[in-house]
Amino acid sequence: MKIGNREIGLGHRPYLIAEMSGNHNQSLDRALEIVDAAARSGADAIKLQTYTADTMTLNIRAPGFVIDDKESLWAGRQLYELYQEAHTPWEWHKPIMERAASHGIHCFSTPFDDTATDFLSSLDVYAFKIASFECTDLPLIRKVAAAGKPMIISTGMATLAEIDDAVRTARQAGCEDIVLLKCTSTYPATPQNTNVLTIPHLREAFPGCEVGLSDHTMGCGAAAAAVAHGAVLIEKHFTLRRSDGGVDSSFSLEPEEFLQLRVETERAWQSLGVVRYGMQPAEEKSTAFRRSLYISRDVRAGDVLSAENVRIIRPGFGLPPKFYDVVIGKRVARDAPVGTPVSWELIG
Repeated sequence: MKIGNREIGLGHRPYLIAEMSGNHNQSLDRALEIVDAAARSGADAIKLQTYTADTMTLNIRAPGFVIDDKESLWAGRQLYELYQEAHTPWEWHKPIMERAASHGIHCFSTPFDDTATDFLSSLDVYAFKIASFECTDLPLIRKVAAAGKPMIISTGMATLAEIDDAVRTARQAGCEDIVLLKCTSTYPATPQNTNVLTIPHLREAFPGCEVGLSDHTMGCGAAAAAVAHGAVLIEKHFTLRRSDGGVDSSFSLEPEEFLQLRVETERAWQSLGVVRYGMQPAEEKSTAFRRSLYISRDVRAGDVLSAENVRIIRPGFGLPPKFYDVVIGKRVARDAPVGTPVSWELIG
């Protein structure tokens, strides 16, 4: 499949998405600076989130509308106020997308309702992302799938049956280009809760879908491991500096870290190769460092090879060590000074 003109799949370098989310801190200038930094750091795409507080929730403080988890990054925050702070104004989308295009990278977004989907369609986005919390919102998935663009679906918390519902719904609505992202819906996530071994299982369970990782861990270790298990797309939250604050800043990568992500995921992908044994062309010179059979004391024609005049040493230009017992006791056919590799011709 493709996102824009970029091939997505096992035969291609992992596609890296820098998730801006609310890290613009309600400044368009900062949002554009984030795009610039993401492009310099090797991102293939910058991703936004398209909603308003009113399309996300109700402006009330009733139970459930205030985050009461004391361990949450947003403990005590009213949902409505949090979404007001984090949302990306819709009038910013076009200039952000234009800035991304000027760097040759993609820009698309996560819609959270029908109005956001229609708005993003009017901007001709390259793809749509479905957030983990919306993975079970089948009416939204149906609406997005009908827009005729590739879909990236995060699967945090979703059961296999719920993922199946999402994929079937998207396909029935006309979308065939789907990437499923393994995701852990904690902020930040720990490596222990990442379970990248799910990635090859997702690929097997949903033929025709590509798979990737929406990664909320710090660093790039989990992402590199995911690529080693078949992830073709990695999404990481991105900010200029975590110390600048912002709703998602504490689990976002800084530019230097994202650049390392680019380097290490590409290395992980390059290292996969194919199933292969034996010497590769690049290893030919290293044969010298194998052990082999060598004359260790001058011998003359007719002398018998023994432990006193044959040793298993480096370099590797003589007979392999497995023939040691075969050649011991044989007579040499010609004179051979110390350092002569033992060969079948030497022993006649």
